[in-house]
Amino acid sequence: MDNRMGDLIGSRRCYSLRPSMFLEFLGRLLEWFPEGDLMTVRSRHAARIVFSAAVATLGVLGVTAPQVAAADRPVPSISAKADMNARKIAAENPVAVVAAATVCGTGYNLYRAEQLPDASRLGTLFVYVKGSNPASNDAPTCAIFDNNTSGAKWMKLKLCSNYTAEGCASDEGNFSQYAGPVYRAHGGCGTVTALMKNTSSSSTYLVNAVRDSTNCN
Repeated sequence: MDNRMGDLIGSRRCYSLRPSMFLEFLGRLLEWFPEGDLMTVRSRHAARIVFSAAVATLGVLGVTAPQVAAADRPVPSISAKADMNARKIAAENPVAVVAAATVCGTGYNLYRAEQLPDASRLGTLFVYVKGSNPASNDAPTCAIFDNNTSGAKWMKLKLCSNYTAEGCASDEGNFSQYAGPVYRAHGGCGTVTALMKNTSSSSTYLVNAVRDSTNCN
């Protein structure tokens, strides 16, 4: 089984636990990890270990079993301002979208989801926001850059606030699963950068994308 958040559905069958119940448990567990600038290297590493366990367990759950009805699939929380592309990805990959939101923490709603660099999907950029007005400068924002390849890649994810004084938060390194999460308390109307290369020394980018974190008024 590979490391794709978008490919978490396994082939084995298990009838004792629904995926939505497990994701709720995972969300409660990850609330122990601090957000934003308080998230240390050690706690980010611990969060990745927990997320890896979630990926493996979700594969064992086998959500295609007959006993698991469509209503039992996790339902992503989507911002009212999310565009059609984000809604399409959420509909096609609800487990992945809910899992990424769980890593961000309580109260975050999907705003942006984009396959990068294109439909070949080497990576997927997720941006989550809190509150009903993501176009506001004051919207708390979280970003995750998912690695959809079959091995570790050098990745960098940078989220910049629209407030100069608040600056940017970034996460970079060799990741087999994802870069992030990164947070800005005033991330609305800011920018998010997603980079991917085979190695840190490579001069060729597999993904080199700069996007608005949210659309602005």
